[in-house]
Parts: sequence; C-alpha cells; structure tokens
Amino acid sequence: MDEIALAAGALYVIVLLRAGGTFAVGWLAGAGARRSRFAARTSSAKFRRAERAIQRWGAPVVAVSFLTVGFQTAANFLAGSMRMPLSRYLPALFVGGAAWALIYATAGFGVLKGLGRLFAEQTALGVAGVVALLLAVGGVVVYRRRRAMAAPSSDSG
Repeated sequence: MDEIALAAGALYVIVLLRAGGTFAVGWLAGAGARRSRFAARTSSAKFRRAERAIQRWGAPVVAVSFLTVGFQTAANFLAGSMRMPLSRYLPALFVGGAAWALIYATAGFGVLKGLGRLFAEQTALGVAGVVALLLAVGGVVVYRRRRAMAAPSSDSG
C-alpha cells in the first residue's frame, strides 16, 4: 500500500505541474491573442459569451477531463486562454488531478504486478504477449501511414 501512496503522491505533483503549466501557457496565449490581429475576433459578442460560460461552468469540464485520454491538455489550455478564474480552476485541478493520480497509481501497479507474475510464472506466454502487442501497434502505425499517404492522391484525382 505504501508504494501506491508514494506513486499517487508523485503522480499528483506531476499532474499539478503539467496541467497548471498548460493552463498558464493558455493564459499567456490568450493574452497574446487579445493583443494581436485576432483582437477583433476575441472581442466579439459571441466570443465573450463563450468566455463567460467557460469562466463560470468550465470547472466541471476541467475536473472530468482528467478521466479522459487526450482531452485534458486541451481543456486546461482552453481554461487558461479563456481566462477561467483561479478560484474556479484550482479546485477543479486539485480534484481532477487527484482522481487521475489515484487511477494511474492503482491501475499502473496492478498491471505491473500482473506482468511481473506472468513473466515469472509463464515466461513464454509473457514474451508472446509482448511480441503480439508490438506487432499490433506496428500494424496500426503502418496502416495509418499508408492510409494517410493514399488519401491525398485519391482526393486530387
């Protein structure tokens, strides 16, 4: 149990720094956009309405984003660029980050212990599983690259 608590604590610090940093970069990018040639767009009534909605209701989205894969960075960046008040952002960051850290610490140790047991008791099966996983990932990569290379030529003809 101590190893899970230590891992969760370390992951929590990491997620607070990473997500908080992403929020800060978003805040700076939003401030820059407001001073650039995009200033007219960011001062429109529609943009202001969206900004107020995110400032007011965005905290639950930020908190839940930590339970997703690939959306949390965008949610934190947008919360910063739309100037979500820290009084709303920080509680969402603390709650969502804690959930993320606990999930990854417990599931991560479970997977590692399972793999360790598999390799210790049935090494051939473990190696075969790793090889199958690598082949599957390689196949997906090759498939996507071929599909991406074929798409531009079929669109132009």
